[in-house]
Amino acid sequence: MLEKTLTALITVLAGIGAALILYWVLNKISELLPEKYEERLKPWFYILPAYAAIAIFVIYPAVQTFIYSFKTKVGFPAETWTGIDNYTTLLSSDAFRQTLLNTFLWILFVPVTVVVLGLLVALLADRLATRGENAVKTLIFMPMAISMVGAATVWGLVYDYRPPGRPQVGLLNGIVDALGGDPIAWLQENTLHFNSFLLMVMLLWMNVGFAMVLLSAAVKGVPTETLEAARIDGAGERQVYLRVVLPQIKGSIITVFITVLIGVMKVFDIVFVMTNGNFNTNIVGNEFYLQFFNNNNQGAAAAIAVMLMLAVIPIMIYQVRTFRAEEAGR
Repeated sequence: MLEKTLTALITVLAGIGAALILYWVLNKISELLPEKYEERLKPWFYILPAYAAIAIFVIYPAVQTFIYSFKTKVGFPAETWTGIDNYTTLLSSDAFRQTLLNTFLWILFVPVTVVVLGLLVALLADRLATRGENAVKTLIFMPMAISMVGAATVWGLVYDYRPPGRPQVGLLNGIVDALGGDPIAWLQENTLHFNSFLLMVMLLWMNVGFAMVLLSAAVKGVPTETLEAARIDGAGERQVYLRVVLPQIKGSIITVFITVLIGVMKVFDIVFVMTNGNFNTNIVGNEFYLQFFNNNNQGAAAAIAVMLMLAVIPIMIYQVRTFRAEEAGR
């Protein structure tokens, strides 16, 4: 443990030192230029490392992934061109179409529920005294500090199943057993995708606190004058929230929704740890892992990554445009 801690500390210090040296060198280079060029080019010298990092770690891998998605199904690096075979094979597979359906259910259910619960908690918590509000918000926000693997471990103890006659470790089956019922293999109950919704509950548990913090700050930022004017005009509390508060925090709601939506589209850890995609719980993120590492099918894995990127890009463009529109309106 001490060795790992020292290694992490040395790595951090080395990274900071390297960054300082890099910017010092770039600054010295800019100072060697003629004065009229120095003033123009110095800002570009400072943002050059960021652009280089984006090019090396984002743009280059994205381009390579796109190229590999049209190449051989097995082997890495892929050498044989196969055209769109990787895409057609995936999309014609019943298993992959079911994976897409499961992912769609996550997209449909989780972001909306997170926003609704986060807003509800924010509105209710704001009615408490300061000490009570802080305590409630701290408890609800705490799951955000847990990794998804850690959360899966915690919820594994909730959904755990043991055959009848054995002591039940899982919380739910402990309650069922105490009430005289037979234990249920919760994560194997795939009727109407019930087990997938149980996995979604874990992500809700982790993200409601995030939504609550942002939406609570947005609600507190609503001018009190508008609220008082609405009440003077005879609006009830429900009308005040629906017709005055919500329109003014629309930007924050959209930001939370899109942030959670992008996170949902990339979910992997929860499904991998809890079911590994078995019992009809597979999603796109886990399918990518299975294709790449288990099936050694890098071409298909690259095709899945490309489809995921194509799905995320329009959402990010919409978020950027919404943010710019809000900034322009201020």
